[in-house]
Amino acid sequence: MSAKPITTPDLDRLRKEFSADPTAKLLQNALTASELKDVALDREVLTSIDTTMSHKLDDWGATNQKQSGRCWLFAGLNLLRAGTAAKLGVKDFEFSQNYAMFFDKIERANYFLQSVIDLADRPTDDRTLATLLQDCMGDGGQWNMFVAVVAKHGLVPKSAMPETISSSGTRQMNSSLRKILHTAARDIRVATDPDARAELAETALSTVWRALCMHLGTPPEKLFWQWTDKDKQFHRDGWLTPQEFRDKYLTIDPADYICLVNDPRNKTNQTYTVELLGNVVDAPEVVYLNVDVELMKKLTADLIVSGQPVWFGCDVGQMMDRERGFWDAKLLDLEGVYNTELSLDKAARLEYHQTMMTHAMLFTGVDLVDGTPRKWRVENSWGDESAEKGFYTMNDSWYSEYVFEIAAPKSLLPAEVLAALDTEPVVLPAWDPMGALAGR
Repeated sequence: MSAKPITTPDLDRLRKEFSADPTAKLLQNALTASELKDVALDREVLTSIDTTMSHKLDDWGATNQKQSGRCWLFAGLNLLRAGTAAKLGVKDFEFSQNYAMFFDKIERANYFLQSVIDLADRPTDDRTLATLLQDCMGDGGQWNMFVAVVAKHGLVPKSAMPETISSSGTRQMNSSLRKILHTAARDIRVATDPDARAELAETALSTVWRALCMHLGTPPEKLFWQWTDKDKQFHRDGWLTPQEFRDKYLTIDPADYICLVNDPRNKTNQTYTVELLGNVVDAPEVVYLNVDVELMKKLTADLIVSGQPVWFGCDVGQMMDRERGFWDAKLLDLEGVYNTELSLDKAARLEYHQTMMTHAMLFTGVDLVDGTPRKWRVENSWGDESAEKGFYTMNDSWYSEYVFEIAAPKSLLPAEVLAALDTEPVVLPAWDPMGALAGR
C-alpha cells in the first residue's frame, strides 16, 4: 500500500496551526458548548425569512407520524384528505395511515421474498442482492409506491383503523420483521427446488401477516360509514369496502399523477427507473421523468394557485432550522465555521453520496412576486410543536438545491415533456441515490 500515513511531525504541524488560529479557538469554545446549527446559523439569512404567502391553501391541522418513517404515506394521504374533507363537508379529516402502512408492509414483504427467489443463485456479496437484504423492511417509500397501495387496497378513515404503539413507533416491529425475512431469505437460498422456494416464501408471508396484525391490528374488510358535517348535519352511507370508500370519497385519482424528478447527473426529458424499487409486485414499475428544476417549480406554483397541494420529496435535514421551521440554501455558514470551500453542486452531492431524498411532505402555499416564486409553505408530518404549528417556510433557493421530486398531474405537462413519457426508462442500479426511500 502506497498511501501516506499520518506521522508525528504531521500531528505537531496540525496542533500548531490550530493553536495559532484565534478564530479556530473561538469556534472551539462555541462548538464545545453549543450545537453546530446554532453557531453556524446566518442571522442575516434568518431574519430575511417571513412566513407570509401570496397563496396559501391549508386550513387544517398538521399530522404527526411520530417515531416512524411514514412521511411519504402521510404526505400522500395529506394530499388526498383536503378534497375528501370538502366532499364530506367537514373542517378536518384524516385517512388511516396505519391501514396504508399495513398493506405497504405486507406487499413489501412479498416483493422482497419474490426478489430473493429471483436472485437466489447469486452470491450474498452480489451488490444487488446485498442492497435488497439491507433494505428489506423499513418505513420509507416513493410516490409510485403510495399509488400502488391505494390502487390495490383502497383507503379507510382513521377511525376505522387507528394508530397503535407500533404504528407510531416502528423500530421494534421492523426489527422483528427483518429477522423473519432474513431467515426466510436464507432458507430460500438453501433450497434448490422452485416449488420449495415458493412454499417457503408463502410460509414467511403468513408469518409477516400474523406479526403485522399483532402490532398494527387487523385491517378492516368493510367499514360502516357515518358522520356529522361542520353544519351539524348527520350523514350515513352504510357498509363500504376500502376500495368503495376510496372510489366514493377521493376527489383526485393518484394514478393520474406522475413523479417528476430533478437529477442533474442525468439527461432531462428522459424516464428512469431503479432496479428492485417497489412494493407491490403486480403494480406498474416505479418510473421517474427527469426534468429541469424550474419546470418543477412552475408546476408546483401553478397547482397551488389552482387550489391543489403538491406532494414532494427532498433532503430534509440540510440547511434547516427545525424549531423555527425554516429552510434556506445558505442558512448555515459552514464554510465560515470550518474555513474551507464546500463547493459541491447538486449533481456532485448526488454522485458523492452527500445527498439523497430523505423525506416527503406537502407544498400548501407559495409566495409569488410578479409570477416568480420567492418562498414556499410546507405541511410537514412531525406534529404541531415546531414551526408554525407544523407548517414550515422554504426559501426558493432551498427548493433548487434540495428538492428532488414532485407528483404532478400528467395533463399539466408541456407537450415536449409529455412526449418524453414514452421513452424507454433507463434502469439505474439498486444502490443509486435516486432509489432512496423517503423515511424521516
